[in-house]
Amino acid sequence: METTLRGVGVSHGVAIGEVRHMGTAVLEPPAKQIPAEEAEREQGRARQAVEAVAADLIARGNLAGGEAQHVLEAQAMMAQDPELMADVERRIAVGSTAERGVYDAFASYRALLAGAGEYLAGRVADLDDVRNRIVARLLGVPMPGVPDSDEPYVLIARDLAPADTALLDPTLVLGFVTEEGGPTSHSAILARALGVPAVVALPGAGELAEGTVIAVDGSTGEIFVEPSAEKRAELESAAAARKAALSAATGPGATSDGHKVPLLANVGGPADVPAAVEAGAEGVGLFRTEFLFLDDSKQAPSEEKQVAAYRAVLEAFPEGRVVVRVLDAGADKPLDFLTPADEPNPALGVRGLRSLLDHPDVLRTQLTALSKAAEGLPVYLEVMAPMVADRADAKAFADACREAGLNAKFGAMVEIPSAALRARSVLQEVEFLSLGTNDLAQYTFAADRQVGAVSRLQDPWQPALLDLVALSAEAAKAEGKSCGVCGEAASDPLLACVLTGLGVTSLSMGAASIPYVRATLAKYTLAQCERAASAARAADSAEEARRAAQAVLSGE
Repeated sequence: METTLRGVGVSHGVAIGEVRHMGTAVLEPPAKQIPAEEAEREQGRARQAVEAVAADLIARGNLAGGEAQHVLEAQAMMAQDPELMADVERRIAVGSTAERGVYDAFASYRALLAGAGEYLAGRVADLDDVRNRIVARLLGVPMPGVPDSDEPYVLIARDLAPADTALLDPTLVLGFVTEEGGPTSHSAILARALGVPAVVALPGAGELAEGTVIAVDGSTGEIFVEPSAEKRAELESAAAARKAALSAATGPGATSDGHKVPLLANVGGPADVPAAVEAGAEGVGLFRTEFLFLDDSKQAPSEEKQVAAYRAVLEAFPEGRVVVRVLDAGADKPLDFLTPADEPNPALGVRGLRSLLDHPDVLRTQLTALSKAAEGLPVYLEVMAPMVADRADAKAFADACREAGLNAKFGAMVEIPSAALRARSVLQEVEFLSLGTNDLAQYTFAADRQVGAVSRLQDPWQPALLDLVALSAEAAKAEGKSCGVCGEAASDPLLACVLTGLGVTSLSMGAASIPYVRATLAKYTLAQCERAASAARAADSAEEARRAAQAVLSGE
């Protein structure tokens, strides 16, 4: 009998197939004492296993490239954390086996993350995956990973670690469903990059029996268990119609009455550029530069290395706009040479621009490298600072750009509510705003973007978040400046129309979402988008806001 479940849709498309569950390694090795004379050997085994797992993660990242690469490199750094390794060796010295020492040390670290205000709780899935891989290697059992299957299937998991998501084969994995995670988790972002339909935060997903046929609607978040022939036909028809609309919509982003809304791509490095170009991106709205710095957490990359990487992206968009975010380190992206190691809550500490202003040499080198990378290229370079809180932050960044001789527009990311509330003040110092809706939601609702239990508050349809977007866009219009959105909110086609109605001047998203947004925007006038935006802001919940906007745009 057909039943319907609802999670959070995070990647567009429909997938219909049989359920296959993610395999896991043995989670808890036996607790047994070893003689003191075996401690040194066991410590060596632990070190070798850690290095092998770290090397495997880096190799997977190199294969995957793009967004996935810096995620996996960060996970490899987690495996090699010296304090964690010291704890493993201490436990072995007092009698634990290598595998038990690893298991207990990671359990202790896991508890530490949970106790740090839970900002880092979203990395627990990554941490568990690293632990399972090391323990599996030590025990000689298969690594956790996607199931073996010759036939396409829908993958079900409690959560997906980046190492697994990054190398999913879209020809076999039709879509995936997880019990945990949120709309801005690593798995969600990588699913959109792959173009695989996905639903996260679905309670009880693990109870779906192996082999059960389900239909996954990655747009609505609905899961249809044992769908009827009629439901299958309905979903397939809707998917076909969507595909036809995508093919018909080409060219620059615009509403049906010609109001231009440039559609830009979010990229994590040169490897993401081909997909962005193929999708028809009009430029880059968010060039994340962390991938360069995560290669070596001990020191910043050289100016020469930075110039080469930046130029590779800038050259791909002649006459296009490329917006570069300077290094956003701290919180879930710690760097040994830059971020404090003992902050009680890194999310509310020295991260983003705050870290760079504490280390002006790192910022100066990056700005100089960007300036050199753009020399002689017909590209419209814009550079923005992450985590700007007020006018003083904006001025400090603008002054640094001028001192570095940067021939570009410089702007501020609006990720902290104070920057939205005082946007006109911030705009006295910079030339544009870019809304990072992922972090803006996190700080507005005190809801970690990686924790599935609070995903309701991470929903970009929350009216309070839309109010902050409207404040920023209105301030930019009053100052005659631009205000884009580069957070994951821009990848929702319906929400893209609402953001346009709120006055946002450009939208940046993962390349796979661009055709969906382009096709949807082209169906409505600017006035319709404005009415939908007003209806959404008048609602009291995210679900009501979505329904209200949909009703306006469908003419109900």
